[in-house]
Amino acid sequence: MEMNGYIEKAEQVLMHTYNRFQIVLDKGQGVYLYDIEGKKYLDFAAGIAVFALGYGNKEYNAALKNQIDKLIHTSNLYYNVPAVKASEKLIKASGMDRVFFTNSGTEAIEGAIKLARKYYYNKNHQAGSEIISMNHSFHGRSMGALSVTGNPKYREPFEPLIGGTVFADFNNLNSIKEKITDKTCAVLVEPVQGEGGVYPADKEFLSGLRNLCDELDILLIFDEIQCGMGRTGKMFAYQGYGVKPDIITCAKALGCGVPVGAFAATEKVAAAFEPGDHGTTYGGNPFATAAVSKVFDLYEKENLLSHVNETAGYLEEKLDELAVKYDFILERRGKGLMQGLEFKIPVKDYILKAMDKGLIIISAGANIIRFVPPLIITKEHVDEMIGILESVF
Repeated sequence: MEMNGYIEKAEQVLMHTYNRFQIVLDKGQGVYLYDIEGKKYLDFAAGIAVFALGYGNKEYNAALKNQIDKLIHTSNLYYNVPAVKASEKLIKASGMDRVFFTNSGTEAIEGAIKLARKYYYNKNHQAGSEIISMNHSFHGRSMGALSVTGNPKYREPFEPLIGGTVFADFNNLNSIKEKITDKTCAVLVEPVQGEGGVYPADKEFLSGLRNLCDELDILLIFDEIQCGMGRTGKMFAYQGYGVKPDIITCAKALGCGVPVGAFAATEKVAAAFEPGDHGTTYGGNPFATAAVSKVFDLYEKENLLSHVNETAGYLEEKLDELAVKYDFILERRGKGLMQGLEFKIPVKDYILKAMDKGLIIISAGANIIRFVPPLIITKEHVDEMIGILESVF
């Protein structure tokens, strides 16, 4: 079947919840993807910040093949070795004390919400707590995650949501202070807002937020689903700020392609959960956690964080040059290999023309091109990407 045939068939059988690009991807190698007609694309989207190790990593693939032959699923009625190893590595990398593995980022957010509310319930002996989330944030599409997503476009069609959420302004500590009540159990923040426009938090904002939460015994939750796992040059973005949360959520590059997420917490907070408070059939299965464990091994073996810091500076420099050269670009912003260019006009046509020329990029809102490539990209790949963009512009 040709490309158009697969696209037509997909439109007949899949729910129309995505406006997909009109290509059918078939395979990948390194930082390149290939469609079923053999056309080659430089990938600066990485499956939306997922494929940090690039495509076709032999050690990663071998670890998954080995685990398939041993054991894929047991349920959480039993222990399994990969989950223990993956938990140890995530705890070491994050500075947290306890881990719960999920199947996705949105499930990690759901779990973090429940843990924060249970902590409040145990402390105050009553329900009815509230979470303060940020305007323009994005935390997922399930009902709980939508409830803490600060974008009416995503929320309104599905209301009423779970309630107990109030919204404050990102990078505005006073805005948060104004929303705090005796019902506030937690503040939820992305250290770098992704879908909301690639906005990094100010150091003073996160430091002030940590002090405020300590003063009032309010939990601080960092959503590291997109900005975590090395993308900003630290394993987790908050480590670059020197601010430690009480709960973190992560996913995307945590499994580098295998659907897996996690939320982790300090011992004091994690102790709020008792058997029966939370659960999952598939979460923490041997296959998914074997992927997580191998990802951490490969990050260390390939010294990936140092590579990100070296390459990110070059990417920033080249994107800054574009912003100066073209008057329809307003600014560049971001951290590490999570960058955005904001335009005066919608970027959809630029993205489509770039794809025609063999470059995959994505947006963050209507006017922002988002760059979240595999973390293994080199300066040569940056030059190739910039060359294609300039030809499009």
